[in-house]
Amino acid sequence: MGTVILLALTGLGLAALYFLVASGLSLVFGLADVLNFAHGLFLGVGAYGTWWAAGNLPGASGDGWGFVLAVAFGVAAGTLVAILVELVLIRPLYSRTIEQVLVTVGLSLAGVALLQATWGADARPFPRPDWTRQVTGILGAQVPNGGLLLIIAAVLVLGAILAFLRWTRYGLVIRAGVENREMVTALGIDVRKAFTLVFAIGGAAAALAGALGGVYFGTVSPGQGGSLLIFAFIVVVIGGMGSVVGSAYAAVVVGLVQQFVNYYGTSGLGDICVVGLLAVVLLLRPQGIAGKVATA
Repeated sequence: MGTVILLALTGLGLAALYFLVASGLSLVFGLADVLNFAHGLFLGVGAYGTWWAAGNLPGASGDGWGFVLAVAFGVAAGTLVAILVELVLIRPLYSRTIEQVLVTVGLSLAGVALLQATWGADARPFPRPDWTRQVTGILGAQVPNGGLLLIIAAVLVLGAILAFLRWTRYGLVIRAGVENREMVTALGIDVRKAFTLVFAIGGAAAALAGALGGVYFGTVSPGQGGSLLIFAFIVVVIGGMGSVVGSAYAAVVVGLVQQFVNYYGTSGLGDICVVGLLAVVLLLRPQGIAGKVATA
């Protein structure tokens, strides 16, 4: 029983990491209709920003508020990069899908190369607080605190995004833009500001995933964002393009499938099963778990 509890909670921790990356992807695609292949760059900037701040920023070292300050610095750096990418590279290319893909793929590759040139290609130990290295006993299972931290962060981010979309003016604009962007524009609302805001929110969530992913894995590397981005895209497609709640559901399914299959089967079989699950969803329910059926 303890093994099942441990696998379930560590799987939820992995699911939380996927959701933090996928939530921004889902928002950006839902409103701006942009498949941002450079989203992993925001994660990498957040991870390296936190790593750098923990060792160089005054007051950002230690287990308490110092760690919070380092994470805040990394999230701010990732958010700033996301805003700059939207303003400089994406905004001139709205409604030009092929160019968007080429630019974001190129930016993703350039971002990895820049991180490698700056800090090297090898993984670096991440400055984790001591309490994240410890475990907590839950129903007979010794669960790593790093995974529990991810679960808590993902729940808070999901709640914050849903509250923002439901109860704020810009949230209502974003929801309306997802449903009918042309109508929102016809009403005289400048959706470009909403686009920038959505990129900022997505960049912040990805940067937080990078910071907490460093805690989860214990290291940070230039290619970490790219590998997580693959599963984040799978989560977005399974959950339904543009649906944050659907991404949360899909992340839970993907994380649990990976964890249980990799443990009870052979290593790597869980990844294959996730790809198989994606194929099944695309065949039987192309709009995803929470997506809407496209109408003519």
